[in-house]
Amino acid sequence: MQQAKPPRLRSGGFFFLWRRIVSENQHPKIVVIDNYDSFTFNLVQMFMQYQMDIKIYRSDQVLLEDIEILSPDYIVISPGPKNPAYSGVSMPLIRSFFQRIPILGVCLGMQCMGEVFGGKTVRACLPVHGKTSKIHHAARHIFHGIPSPFVCARYHSLMTQIGDSVLEITATSEDGVIMGLSHPEYPLHGVQFHPESFLTEYGFTLIENFLKLGPLKTPNRKTEKKYEQIPGNQY
Repeated sequence: MQQAKPPRLRSGGFFFLWRRIVSENQHPKIVVIDNYDSFTFNLVQMFMQYQMDIKIYRSDQVLLEDIEILSPDYIVISPGPKNPAYSGVSMPLIRSFFQRIPILGVCLGMQCMGEVFGGKTVRACLPVHGKTSKIHHAARHIFHGIPSPFVCARYHSLMTQIGDSVLEITATSEDGVIMGLSHPEYPLHGVQFHPESFLTEYGFTLIENFLKLGPLKTPNRKTEKKYEQIPGNQY
């Protein structure tokens, strides 16, 4: 699958402050959990555009203690070919870090979020692989500044049902499938579609909205102040 087109360099706003942070050798750290999916490295290439310190771990080859020691600023949980039961450390990681570190779950990653908070993963009525859909949302959280509806790429045969879960539905497809979830209090967000696909509109806008969430924990107040100034730095 082709990856999304890289963002245009802009002056002011997010890019101005992000470049300032990077120029002072404060490269934000991100851990990517790979659920054995070929799309993982397209996601990684998106984050490489922002000069981040990126660590990639297979979901069954890393411990929570390892991630604790790394003390990342962000965590991304990748898509995968199976269901959350085969996602290794993904669900324990969400339970351990969702209150402290911004987490983005993509496809299987979002399904893991749903199960952690009482939802379930079920077979979709119609498998969708390599097809586009229009996504509707309320322009909140990681969808801020993105038109509704917009076109995205879908590659899944499973879907999330949340029931009475605390998670909020932030986006849906035209056929009613949940396409986005967020925690109402903490920076935990997920999307069922693939923002890294060239078929998805505004993929980089969504990624930048995620990056605006952190880091929530910083080594010093000087760095923390810079992140507070980034427009849209809200859960």
